[in-house]
Amino acid sequence: MNAPSALRNVRAAGELRIEWPDGARQQLSHARLRAACPCAQCRAARLRGHIDVVGEGVRLREMVPQGYGVQLSFDDGHERGIYPWGYLRELA
Repeated sequence: MNAPSALRNVRAAGELRIEWPDGARQQLSHARLRAACPCAQCRAARLRGHIDVVGEGVRLREMVPQGYGVQLSFDDGHERGIYPWGYLRELA
């Protein structure tokens, strides 16, 4: 999966806006992204049936490209998740 042509964190609206090379556009809420964190700890918790409720007030603080995806850091202190490009595309 190719990297997006643009990633924009719209903090006031609480959403990540993504533009893909094929022209597709996505808007993902920060709460949705945080709830879908793909890190090992969050995935293991979901497999055990533990679902964290993520408040709508959580905000994306930082984005760090990692080649095959992007590491997202949130203002609740969670910063372990690297979201592969294909996974981000599927979340919308």
